Amino acid sequence: MRTESEIRMQGMQALIGSLGLIEAERFLIAVNQDKFNYTEWRRTGLPDMSIEQIAAAANQFSSQLSRS
Repeated sequence: MRTESEIRMQGMQALIGSLGLIEAERFLIAVNQDKFNYTEWRRTGLPDMSIEQIAAAANQFSSQLSRS
């Protein structure tokens, strides 16, 4: 099991890799602004994908990162 610090680091690397540094920062600011509702965001803000599809996409992205 990874530590919280390791998870945060990998999450930041994923955001920066996907969005670029500036857009990743903008995303974090948007998420941390007042009254963020994760449940609603999950329902409307993410692609309409099953958990299996999300896991497959995450695994594929992770494989690409490890090859870099």
